[in-house]
Amino acid sequence: MYLPIYIYGHPVLRKVSEDIPTDYPGLTKFLEDMFQTMDEADGVGLAAPQVGKNIRIFVVDGNAFEEMDPSCKGFRKAFINAHILERSGDEISRNEGCLSIPGIHEDVKRKNKIRIAYRDENGEQQEEEYEGIKAWIIQHEYDHLDGILFTDHLSALKKRILKNKLNNLSLGKFKAAYRVVLPK
Repeated sequence: MYLPIYIYGHPVLRKVSEDIPTDYPGLTKFLEDMFQTMDEADGVGLAAPQVGKNIRIFVVDGNAFEEMDPSCKGFRKAFINAHILERSGDEISRNEGCLSIPGIHEDVKRKNKIRIAYRDENGEQQEEEYEGIKAWIIQHEYDHLDGILFTDHLSALKKRILKNKLNNLSLGKFKAAYRVVLPK
């Protein structure tokens, strides 16, 4: 089922998400819905808070970056109860956008390497290292689990410049090719 995406200004996007038990009801269906929603909205990642649930789950699909980084081919997976253990390497600036902030793209600096612990779709505990584009995608989605949006990483000046655009988003003054939930 295609889920509506919550838009900038909605309080669910600012809450810290919680781990879920291994027997979380409807988990398989929820993951299927998350992947479907991400695909239909043409995203490379989607976090549970973006569909109204403050639980520590996000899904990613790096296939769109295969030409820039061939290792992204087939990088499609779910991260459950994700916790970044370490960020390292150089800070790299990349242009980011977000399904919850449609129409706005800005350069954001993030560490080039991460180590993350999570459960996979089969409930197995994993600890892995990622770098480059994969680390960048994961860090963006992971931020959602802590109530952080990519715009929070921008300079004070850049935030002031974007203030009207962000306010318009929360008022519903934008176009998106997917269903949305506006702040009340």
